[in-house]
Amino acid sequence: MEEGINKRKTEHIRLCLTENVEGVNKSTGLEGINFIHNALPEINLDDIQLDTTFLNKKMNAPFLVSSMTGGSELATKINQNLAIAAEEKGWAVALGSTRALLESDAHKGSFLIREQAPTVPLIANLGVVQLNYGYGAEEAKRIVEMTGADSLVLHFNTLQEAVQDGGDLNFENLLPKIEKVTQALDVPVIAKEVGFGIDGTVAEKLYHAGISHIDVAGAGGTSWSQVEKLRSEDPLKRAAAEAFNDWGLPTKDCIVSVRSKLPNVPLIASGGMKTGVDAAKAITLGADVIGFARQLLQAATESSTEVVRTMDQIELELKMAMFGIGAGTLEELKNTKRVSIMGRSLLDENS
Repeated sequence: MEEGINKRKTEHIRLCLTENVEGVNKSTGLEGINFIHNALPEINLDDIQLDTTFLNKKMNAPFLVSSMTGGSELATKINQNLAIAAEEKGWAVALGSTRALLESDAHKGSFLIREQAPTVPLIANLGVVQLNYGYGAEEAKRIVEMTGADSLVLHFNTLQEAVQDGGDLNFENLLPKIEKVTQALDVPVIAKEVGFGIDGTVAEKLYHAGISHIDVAGAGGTSWSQVEKLRSEDPLKRAAAEAFNDWGLPTKDCIVSVRSKLPNVPLIASGGMKTGVDAAKAITLGADVIGFARQLLQAATESSTEVVRTMDQIELELKMAMFGIGAGTLEELKNTKRVSIMGRSLLDENS
């Protein structure tokens, strides 16, 4: 029988697959962005290019399999299917929290997926709060070495920990500890929320501490306070969690806010991403890479073939959106004026 962290990871997967774990009356904000159709795109759909570079590696598309899971039997199957599919499609892939890898030999295969994804960017993962619970630069180095990762993401999950039974709650004085990790590692360190968002002010502090990439992971998708509410055996925490079912910064607002403070930082947009059209909208706002998580999860419980099929659809949706406005490359998409933001048309303003 799985105990501790392994049991928790299995419960997380089960809840994300079977329960409504999205925030209530909370969206990504991307519905306020609309593309202005171009009836004469003057391009061939088959010629649209999605290739990009991320973590010094070439990718076939600007997509990331966002951190989801690890440390359980079910997670092993999921992560290996995701890795195989990511390698086939040329997507980056991120692991769930790798703390379990250091604490137990059980289910190492859920983290050691480099063999299945030998050429694409691979990202290891550690909860930033663990820097206040005995983890530091040496443990971060070990995680990167064991996984063969190209980068380490430090994930920020205050509200998840607050609701989680036995959660780690001491988030004080983390910036200097983050800086020590960024200085010690030979790979880039990414800061990522888990679904409540990173704004520009926080991103700027993290950047000055040595963080090289920001993954905003905004609200509009999975709410981890709601996931932990469903797991909790504490009636007080379950009741309190209800007050936070609409908590978080919409993904759109996070992208805009971070870009206003850090115009050149590599920016990952995740949090509620469901389609390639969502991805296209996020790119027009300034995102460089788009992260998908729960949209791939069900397929990953079945086979790598099913994951590839979902990835194919997301890529086609992005290409169709680009075709619809006449953008043949990601750079043209980023610079398009054929977009209306909250009813304000950039095309009219720049005609």
